[in-house]
Formats: sequence, C-alpha cells, structure tokens
Amino acid sequence: MRKDKKLKITLMYIVLGIICLFSVYPFIWLIISSTLSDTDIFKLPPKLFFGNNFFKNFENLNINQPIWKAFKNSMFISVTYTILTLYLSSLAGYTFAKFDFKFKNILLGIVLMTMMLPVQVTLIPLFKISIALGWQNKAAAIVIPALANAFGVFFMKQNMASIPTELLESARIDGASEFSIFHKIILPTSLPPLAALGILSFIQQWGNFLWPLIILQDKESTTLPVLLSMMVQRGQVVHYGEVLVGTMFSILPVLVIFLLLQKYFIAGIYSGSVKG
Repeated sequence: MRKDKKLKITLMYIVLGIICLFSVYPFIWLIISSTLSDTDIFKLPPKLFFGNNFFKNFENLNINQPIWKAFKNSMFISVTYTILTLYLSSLAGYTFAKFDFKFKNILLGIVLMTMMLPVQVTLIPLFKISIALGWQNKAAAIVIPALANAFGVFFMKQNMASIPTELLESARIDGASEFSIFHKIILPTSLPPLAALGILSFIQQWGNFLWPLIILQDKESTTLPVLLSMMVQRGQVVHYGEVLVGTMFSILPVLVIFLLLQKYFIAGIYSGSVKG
C-alpha cells in the first residue's frame, strides 16, 4: 500500500512538473530571446542559452520607439484607474451591503447585467461621447468610462456583507457619520479584498488594448500594449529583439505587484468565497 501511495505521489509530481514546465516555458523563451539578435531568435532548434544582445536591443528600442513615454502613460492610467475603482467600488459595495432602500435588488441586478455586455457593443457610443467631450488622446477617455466596474461593486458588496452591523451601529451611537464609518471602519477591515480587487483592476487596465487603440491615436499618448502592436504592423521591418525586450518590459510591473501582494490577493479571493 505504501509503495502504491508513493508511486501515485511521484506520478502526480511528475505530471505537475510537466504542466508547470509548459506554463513557464513561454516566459523563459521570452527572456532568452530578448538577449538574442533578430537572426538568432527564430533559429531551429531554439537557443537555450542567453545571448549578448539584450542591451543593444534595449538601446535600439529606446532610440526607435517612445517606450518610456508609453510606460508612463500606462502606469498613470492603470494606477489612477485602480485607486478610483477601489474607492468607488467599495463605496457602492458598502451601500448595497449595509443599507436598505427602494429597488435595491433591482438596481443591483441591473449593475450585474452590465457584466454581460460585450465591450464591442459600447465602443461606438463611447467613442462618440469621448470625441464630444474632447477626450481624444487623453487619459480621461480610458479611466472615467471604466470606473463603472460591476464586478468590483459585487465583489466588495459580498465581502462587506459579513462586517457585523452591530459594529456600525455602535459607531453611529458614538456620533460617527456614514463617511467616517466608511473610512475608519469599513476600509481598514476590507484590506484583503481591496488588495485582490486592486491587483485584478491593475492587470485589467495595464493590458487594456482595444479601447486605447481606438481613442489614443497620437503616439505620444499611447499605452504600452498599443505601442508594441504598432511595432509589428504589416508593411514595416519588424525588429523582434526590440519587440521582445518591450514585451518583457511590460510584464515586469504586473509580476512585481502580484509577487508583493499575492498573500493579500489569495486572502481576498478566499474571503470573498466564504463570506457571501
């Protein structure tokens, strides 16, 4: 029996190792290929060792493309969107979780129904509104429409529903206003779900491609994903070494944020699954 159990565990680890290798290999290939010249990147069999062209590729990328400007644009848009989404989603979630008002369930249902709408359905009206407001080539066109985050509202509502109502009532008896309760009690006790929603919101906006491609038509105002797509357009010479360096450059912020906050991310997702 022990031998059979050890064999099963060994086989399980082998299968998991193979799956892990397939999952990690594209990232390893990206890192290795970013150090190679354009001619070496697609050679068969693929090279398994680092080259010496990383700094040359990075220098050429800086010369040929406004990579730092695109990075700053993406970072500003993603950070601004994440902060505002966390605050507004928490405020709306708190309202749905702890207040009773007319048509509450109907309104929540309408909010959740917006999650079913494909992004493509809203592109034309959103474009016309943004142009009318003078938001073309401006970060406001990306940030403000996306603040109506139905998932964020529902996620925070589910987590805040478990906060004891007695705690809030005692604060009201002591004379605390609703905004004071929200800022001093609700937000501090909701840090894990806030961290989870923050990571998801940042990743969503950092990788946002379609809408920025449409509304940010100026190269100086464009974001990193759109800039990378411009580098591989038809009808121009593609320098894949530069593209891969730029791609690796775009992955790092998301990777760093997830590694720093993964403990809170897991706690936030878990709390959302058991508190509802």
